[in-house]
Amino acid sequence: MLFSSLLWAETGSSHLNAFLDNLGTLQARFEQSVLDPAHSEPERFQGVFYLRRPGQFRWDYTEPYEQLIVADGERVWLYDGDLDQTNHRPQKDVLSGTPAQLLSDASPVEDSFEVIDIGERQGMAWVELIPRDRESQFVRILLAFMGKELRRMEMADQFGQVTRFRFHDIQRNIPLPDELFEFEPPEGVDSFGDY
Repeated sequence: MLFSSLLWAETGSSHLNAFLDNLGTLQARFEQSVLDPAHSEPERFQGVFYLRRPGQFRWDYTEPYEQLIVADGERVWLYDGDLDQTNHRPQKDVLSGTPAQLLSDASPVEDSFEVIDIGERQGMAWVELIPRDRESQFVRILLAFMGKELRRMEMADQFGQVTRFRFHDIQRNIPLPDELFEFEPPEGVDSFGDY
């Protein structure tokens, strides 16, 4: 029992800090499920996540359909191939109080989130983040770590929808090409957004 208490003396926040410490790039496969407020049968998605700090990330959704979200450091682009449509907005306007801000921003986590240690569950150290920005679309974010690896992320939004991510095949601080974080809307695609 003493060993167990010593093992988890490292709090979720210390795992979060270890994860963010010297993090330059990250690549991971993900599985995402989205539950509506009634928590009925969730929608499920899969894909690959890329991160380059500060300020750039890419979510490549591959199943059940292809979709792309790219933050190039200035704008966030959402491309839906099925709809032949692109949406974009200034990055600073859409990331406040979101997990994307937490992962891609180099400023201290406590500047944007209240950090609450939850303890150990399912063999992982958990931490809860409450956005300080009251206008954030999320009311809370849960993160679960095994050592320096982010394994789970759960977000609850203002409307009661819960989005859960599981990460695997995680590669940290590997070279990632610039092209991953660039987006040019395909010719003929409808484009909407604020400049």
